[in-house]
Amino acid sequence: MRSVVKFVLPVLFAVAAAPVSAGDLTVSNAWFRALPGGLPAGGYFSLENSGAAPLELTGAKSPACGRLMLHQSTESNGMSRMDDVRSLTVPADGSITFEPGGYHLMCTNPTAAMTPGKSVPVRLLFSNGTHTDANFAVKNAAGK
Repeated sequence: MRSVVKFVLPVLFAVAAAPVSAGDLTVSNAWFRALPGGLPAGGYFSLENSGAAPLELTGAKSPACGRLMLHQSTESNGMSRMDDVRSLTVPADGSITFEPGGYHLMCTNPTAAMTPGKSVPVRLLFSNGTHTDANFAVKNAAGK
């Protein structure tokens, strides 16, 4: 009986800790730019959908943020602006990239976990009710 428990318990814990996937998604190059003084942090990553159907990204959440939102930075006639984004479609067999100067996550009221050298968990939410989890490295204002 002990040998069964020794085998089964680690397997159960591994399955419980595995992220839930939204289709065939891969999150890569995930990181936050932490700013001093509790200023909002920007989150960046690539999201690849190797599935046959598009997926609609509708939000994100993290215990390291008071609020985590989808945003887009744009520039027009020399004026920069940042807007909330309700959703983004990740095309079938395609990808989207969140990067400085474009789409990004906006983390307001960052917690002490948002410290360069650490990593923080993020859950990406999709319109079909699924989600995928990723760890984001926290970098300093210079992105290092």
